Amino acid sequence: MPDDDHADIRPSPDALLERAERETRGRLKIFLGAAPGVGKTYEMLMSGRARRAEGVDVVIGVVETHGRKETQALVEGFEVVPRRPVEYKGRWLDEMDLDAIVARRPALVLVDELAHTNATGSRHPKRYLDVLELLGQGIDVYTTLNIQHVESLNDVVAQITRVRVRETVPDSVIDRADDVEIIDLTPDDLIKRLHEGKVYVPDTARRAVENYFSPGNLTALRELALRRTAQRVDEQLLSHMQAHAIPGPWAAGDRVLVAVDERPRGASLVRYARRQADRLRAPWAALHVETSRSAGLPDADKDRLAATLRLAEQLGGEAVTIPGQDVAAEIVDHATTHNFSHVVIGRPDKPRWREIFEGSVTHDLIRQAGNISVHVTTGTEQDAGLVQRGVKTAPQPTRFDVWPYAMSTVFVLGALAVGFLLDQFLDVRNIALVFLMAVLTSAVTVGLWPALYTSLVSATVFNFFFLQPLYTLDIRDPESVIALVFFLVVALVASNLTARVQRQAAAARQRARATEDLYLFSRKLAGTGTLDDVLWATVFQIASMLKVRVVVLMPDNDGIAVKAGYPPDDTLADADIAAARWAWEHNRAAGRGADTLPGARRLYLPLRTGRTAIGVVGLDDDRQGPLLTPEQQRLFDALADQAALAIERIQLVADVDRAKLAAEADRLRSALLTSISHDLKTPLAAIMGAAGTLREYSGSMPEADRADLLATMVDESERLNRFIGNLLDMTRIESGAMEPNSSLHFVGDVIGTALRRAAKILAHHRTEVDIPADLPMLRLDPVLFEQVFFNLLDNAAKYAPSGSVVRLRGWAEETAVLLQVVDEGPGIPPADLERVFDTFYRVRKGDQVRAGTGLGLSICRGFIEAMGGTIAAGNRTDRSGAVFTIRMPIPGETPGWKP
Repeated sequence: MPDDDHADIRPSPDALLERAERETRGRLKIFLGAAPGVGKTYEMLMSGRARRAEGVDVVIGVVETHGRKETQALVEGFEVVPRRPVEYKGRWLDEMDLDAIVARRPALVLVDELAHTNATGSRHPKRYLDVLELLGQGIDVYTTLNIQHVESLNDVVAQITRVRVRETVPDSVIDRADDVEIIDLTPDDLIKRLHEGKVYVPDTARRAVENYFSPGNLTALRELALRRTAQRVDEQLLSHMQAHAIPGPWAAGDRVLVAVDERPRGASLVRYARRQADRLRAPWAALHVETSRSAGLPDADKDRLAATLRLAEQLGGEAVTIPGQDVAAEIVDHATTHNFSHVVIGRPDKPRWREIFEGSVTHDLIRQAGNISVHVTTGTEQDAGLVQRGVKTAPQPTRFDVWPYAMSTVFVLGALAVGFLLDQFLDVRNIALVFLMAVLTSAVTVGLWPALYTSLVSATVFNFFFLQPLYTLDIRDPESVIALVFFLVVALVASNLTARVQRQAAAARQRARATEDLYLFSRKLAGTGTLDDVLWATVFQIASMLKVRVVVLMPDNDGIAVKAGYPPDDTLADADIAAARWAWEHNRAAGRGADTLPGARRLYLPLRTGRTAIGVVGLDDDRQGPLLTPEQQRLFDALADQAALAIERIQLVADVDRAKLAAEADRLRSALLTSISHDLKTPLAAIMGAAGTLREYSGSMPEADRADLLATMVDESERLNRFIGNLLDMTRIESGAMEPNSSLHFVGDVIGTALRRAAKILAHHRTEVDIPADLPMLRLDPVLFEQVFFNLLDNAAKYAPSGSVVRLRGWAEETAVLLQVVDEGPGIPPADLERVFDTFYRVRKGDQVRAGTGLGLSICRGFIEAMGGTIAAGNRTDRSGAVFTIRMPIPGETPGWKP
């Protein structure tokens, strides 16, 4: 193609954005090898030494020498950032110190073993995440990776080596690498290195050669590494061409593109392109250019086109559909933009006279192709039936619709009436414009063929009624002949152009409507918070936009079950269940119209994200033949992708909640075990010790000593009883079984009972009570309320020093009674004012840890809230000390109380 044909080609915005993003972060170079021992670390260190010799600031973040002397020798001379020790299951592991490297900010850092899993407690679980953070800080990174650690190749490597690699790196990390250098070594040389002990110790090396490092395995892994590197290089070349607006194609590697349409020969063209790609060992794709006439194609043609594109995907190609008007220009533009060096197209099948008027896509493509090789093949019409996979539809007779032509006739009659009115004032040649308006109106309202009919009828009527001699089809004046001919030509061209514009406008409105529906659907999904809402919105949207019946199936126990449907339908036949399960397990379509289990009533399509499989969508309707046209398939893919992301979001939120519950359960379990080990064991040890002493030495002990031991047994028994009572009370609160037995009581009586019960605990403190006798009666459970005050007094006795004052006071407001327990202890840290009410939480002050379980205050809150009140913690303002405030509502009718 001439160079000036590409003068208006502009760089790809996506490629420019990718390039700009790369300029704002560090550069990543990956030394990729087929297996351990090929020399990746050695080559990385050699490259680092070369950069260091150029004056670049290079440091080692982490390098594993594995005891190899030549590798260890290369490390000398580099600045090594000390590793960070991390404790893991009683052992100390050395991990790369990410913070130290970021603080040091070298120009280049060497990081070995990209797929390494960091020890628990590190900021990132994987080393490649550390590398991504370094790149984000603008630091260049050299790193090493074996091909078996690439995520997309994990299953392939497992099939080859029969070893499943658990540490993997996402392909996106490799795709964002600026350079990938393949470190290659022949299988014989690598096995020789193994025998020489340069990779593993002798015993390990012998087992490795017998199992993993066989010549066949190494050859297969070597091919995988070379192919993955070539794929990355091809992507870089394409990105470079798009960013610099290079027209291409560059013949650095072959790529095959086949152009298909709705005609039956499309299947043959796809197969020919696949064979051509196999011969060239090249990637390939099938392209369909969707024009304005595509919307008006018969259903049979749409189904055939959809089957052709599906066949391309089944044969390993990429199916692409793009909008456009000039088919040949769009094919050439797509081929040059995506660096396709070969284009396959069918030979022209139109008569020569139609090619003169309508043009030929094949001939236009050959003229515009430039350096692209164009393969013109005949194709075979017989393949059309094979593409349909045995689904045959009865031929539908073409039905002639009279209504558009009747409307066109009405437009001509209207133009005739207006022409008679204007004939008194205008020249006859101007009256032709009135009939031209009828032609344009017909093209806009009823389509192309009725508009052509209107053109012919208008020319005839114009001749019959307005050209001399009148009321005949003869034309006497030569000027009238010329006027009539030009009128007919203008009418035909105008009707064709108007109908084309109308089709384009209709297609644009349809695309805008689909885009609006997708936008509203995404907003609806963003506002949903439960899985049922997402599933219902999904099935309703798919059913309403594609005019099909929909069911969504998701994993349930060991199988897959219907979770939503529109219209609601949760019964599936055995064939449908088998098809749905197969689609779920193999991530491919199954069921009606598919290659697998086509006898099912529905077509089942996998619903997945880039991370994992989500479920299966089943579609069906009452029509025969393929369910989805190409545009419907694209629309379904867009809806399914949005739905899958929304479902994954809901599931991730649920996973996070479950993880939080599990972590909280672990924390509570640990706290419970700690409490039991101390608060249960300590009083038991005291009781057992006192009881044993009395049993052995009771006869020889003074009376006072025996009384002290008995008192110890009683005190520790009461302490143990309180602990067990707290556990039982907490169990009642958390199980929701707390039902207070409330009635009206004077709060002073309940507090007095609590003080008498806590007298022994408060023996070393002074108690001041300021509870007015005229406080209104409160509706409460006296047993629970007494327990609340007992726990608060016990808490004050633990933390307040001996001899200090514990004050109880109360007063009434308009709607509530406030009660406070105030001590003179150290107070509560501001950050813990709310946490002190958490189960098993205890405030730690200094080096001393008070005895207790962390249940008392949590029980207080549970009891108070069960009785309709609130409790809050605070600190004194006049001096140190804690303040616990209880607020209880005053009942509506309290005897003897007036605010």
